[in-house]
Formats: sequence, structure tokens, C-alpha cells
Amino acid sequence: MKAVTIHTYGSADELIYEDVQDPQIKPDDVLIKVYATSINPIDWKVRGGGYPGSDQRAFPLILGWDVSGVITELGEEVTGFKVGDEVFARPDTKRPGTYAEYVAVNFKEIGLKPKSIEHNHAAAVPLAGLTAWQGIFDHGKLEAGQKILIHAAAGGVGTFAVQLAKWKGAYVIGTASEENRDFLMELGADEVIDYKKEDFSAKLKDLDVVFDLLGGEVQLKSLEVLKPGGILVSTVGIKDEAAVKAKGITGVKYMAQSTTENLNQLAALIDEGKLKPVIAQILPLEQAKEAHKKSEEGHTKGKIVLNVVA
Repeated sequence: MKAVTIHTYGSADELIYEDVQDPQIKPDDVLIKVYATSINPIDWKVRGGGYPGSDQRAFPLILGWDVSGVITELGEEVTGFKVGDEVFARPDTKRPGTYAEYVAVNFKEIGLKPKSIEHNHAAAVPLAGLTAWQGIFDHGKLEAGQKILIHAAAGGVGTFAVQLAKWKGAYVIGTASEENRDFLMELGADEVIDYKKEDFSAKLKDLDVVFDLLGGEVQLKSLEVLKPGGILVSTVGIKDEAAVKAKGITGVKYMAQSTTENLNQLAALIDEGKLKPVIAQILPLEQAKEAHKKSEEGHTKGKIVLNVVA
């Protein structure tokens, strides 16, 4: 099969479109014919060699941990799915990825693809959608009537978080550039703060949840806007545990897990018209190098998708 691989860690120029061996499934796997995948920051962090566990990966390495496609083979222990099912998933990040024509995925990590969108859009959902869902609901405990601040709201995860928080009935505030203000308001944001010109910590206070996708000084400033008992949820780690404790708030670091239940919940909201993936660009798989370079710039609105089956 064709796949995009790396043979050593480094820049986007290490990505190679080439022939590789087809994946072999385990008893609890399904084999998915990949129709589309998408770019996430973990892709180029692993590619660079600095991601935890990089020393345990084998080359050539296939990146990519989003997939939308069709099941072509079932392991003997698989239940609840059949050959021909259209599915989407965020496969185990320790296994070979989805920049390929086929991928083997544990059946407990997949869900049925939303019926109302095609594969190129469904492929943008799993990792970012699961990260948003689990971050604001499972870890942030967000409830209707609460106030949440979402950093990097116009990015891949942020666009899902804004929509999900609004669906829940929360008051939603996002940080983004001024050019994305109208876009985020259309997605459901109640306020948008221009991070280039405005200091969110001087404008906000007594928030219930901060959803932090940036870390660093932004995270430290976020401690100032949470009310006592508030929750700071971060995908990039807690910078100062002592400061979090001193403020009387909860700090949570997590990495999203792929579950059939959560994928089905996301699919249902999409099919009900209450949630939509935001696509910045769709490129063919063989242009993964260009896609990585665009993603690393950090200014894309939504997700960059790689199309595998035209």
C-alpha cells in the first residue's frame, strides 16, 4: 500500500510518500480502508522526535491519528461492527498511523461515521472532537449556565470546544485574532477577545472553567480569571502546581482517549446539525509535507485534511 512515512526524526522534509507493507490485524482489530485523515499537532511533535515515547518507535514510522474510512476485515474478537461499515476513529497513538491506504485499529476505538457528512469532513472530527468533549465535560465538568474561557478558539480543538460548550448552555468566551471574531461568534461564542491587542486577564473574572490549549504564560494568567473552586483543564500540562493549589482551583492535565461511546455522541450531534467540523484545507495524501508546514504555522482556521480516496 501507499503511505507517508518518516525514516528519521526531523522537519516536514523527512515525510516520504512510498510503498509499505499492508498492516496485519490483531484479534480485536478491524482493518480500515482509509478514505481521509487529518493533521494534528501530535503528528509534527512526534515527527520532530521530542514527543514522549519517541525512543520506543520503530522506523519507517507512519504518522497520523485521525481516520474516516470503511471496514474491510474483522478480527475474530470484534463485535458490534461488520465489513462495509463506514467508521471514524482516533487510533492508538503508539501504533502505526493513518497517513496510509489502510490502518489496523482496535474495535473499541472506533465509531460509526456521521451519516450527514462525507469522509473528508468526518476525518477532521475524532482527535479534536474527543479532546474538546473530554476536556470540557469529563474533566472541566462544564454545566449549563457556567462560564468558560477557551484559548486558541479558532483552531482544530477550539472550534469543537466552542460549539460543544454552547450546545451545553454555557456562556462561551474565546481568545483568537480579530479576524476570527465573526467566525467564532457564528460558531456560538458569546465573547471573543483579541489576544494580540487585549489582555484577557484584565477583562475577565470568576469563570468556572478555562480550557487551555497553549500553556506557558497564557496558562499562568488564566489562574487569575477562575473563581475559587474553578477548573483549569490543559492539554499541555500544568505549569505551576503550587500556584494552582494556592488559588483554590483544580488543575487537570489529560490526553483524550478514543471510545465508541464518545465518538457516537459526536456523530449524533453532527447528524442533528448541532456540531460541525471546520475545514481549513483539503490536500491529497502525497502532499502531507505541505500540510505539516501549514499546521506548524499555527494560524489555520479549523483542520487540515488529507484525502486518501478521491
